Amino acid sequence: MSEKRRVAVVTATRAEYGMLAPLLHAIAADPVLELQLVVTGAHLSNQFGETWRQIEADGFTIAARVAMLLSSDTGVAAAKAIGLGALGLADAFDNLKPDLAIVLGDRYELLAVASTTLMLRIPLLHLHGGECTEGAVDESIRHAITKLASLHAVAADEFARRVLQLGEPADRVYVVGTLSLDAMAATPLLTRGALCEDLGLAPEGSFLVLTWHPETNSCDYGLSGLAAILAALDRRPEFQVVITAPNADPGSSAVRAAIGAWASRNPERARSVENLGTRRYWSAVAEASAVIGNSSSGLIEAPQLATPTVNVGSRQDGRPRAPSVIDCEARADAVDAALTRALSEAHLTRTRERRSPYGGPGAAERIVAIVRTASLDALRVKPFRDYPIGDASSAAAEGGKP
Repeated sequence: MSEKRRVAVVTATRAEYGMLAPLLHAIAADPVLELQLVVTGAHLSNQFGETWRQIEADGFTIAARVAMLLSSDTGVAAAKAIGLGALGLADAFDNLKPDLAIVLGDRYELLAVASTTLMLRIPLLHLHGGECTEGAVDESIRHAITKLASLHAVAADEFARRVLQLGEPADRVYVVGTLSLDAMAATPLLTRGALCEDLGLAPEGSFLVLTWHPETNSCDYGLSGLAAILAALDRRPEFQVVITAPNADPGSSAVRAAIGAWASRNPERARSVENLGTRRYWSAVAEASAVIGNSSSGLIEAPQLATPTVNVGSRQDGRPRAPSVIDCEARADAVDAALTRALSEAHLTRTRERRSPYGGPGAAERIVAIVRTASLDALRVKPFRDYPIGDASSAAAEGGKP
């Protein structure tokens, strides 16, 4: 290859940036590839901590900034943000002229990326397709991006089967694992003493980590589920609680208000932090007695850190579970009972086995191999594959290997 292959990676939130970081480092270090980092969404928002600063502090050069997040957190604002993002991304991609673009996940900002790359005939590699989160509109967005993308790097075999069900050619679907495990493996965690000093926690006390994101398919954005958790925590005064802020989703303002009110009533034990960053967050999860809420990190990262999870409500419906994850209904009694079970010696023994359906580290290297070798001209035309019912599983087994 005589010239470097230009690879535009788009990040919109702190959560997927934390997962993308190992891949960004791998692309930047590859002699055949040129990283073009495009930053948009909540990264550029003062309300959400201007996390673009952390990206630069990590040593990455931002090739383009595309503002799209509006001050409102309604569905109307999200819909307008998609259009605003497409306008800015069209100019950014026209200037950068990437050979390939990469997005991770299922957020609404990525719809703007996928539709723009489609119209500019830029092949798109979609990471973490084929998953299910039936309690959020992300479910539909993820599958829509699958149909707009040219290549797919998924986290597990069952996700590959779903991508194939959508008619994607088997030789364009790769099972690579999840990047978050690469990121954790490369991140030295804080000691308990250092973490407690940083967050103002009593080092001799136990604490829980709470993360609650809006359930965007729910009529109340999942506020009843959050209320159930907070009521259950009222019954557990022995625990300190580290609370992380919700995503920039419709309904996030109401979630923030409820969390803020509870933290104000419990100043001696509540620590509410806008952005912990990956190192502090994973350190907190590793040292916590349990994580509670509805974040995907409770299903993916917490099991690898040997921390039990109490997953509340429907946001993560459809994702595979490790044995350390306990699902419960959005009722205070159910949350309290699930927490009791999570802290039992029997469940802690199961949790320490660190069994997970998401495999182990190595995803970044596998993805770079795909990016380096993909035939870009061939990717600009995507055939639809009809798989007879029952055959998708065998087709996935024969899918592409980097």
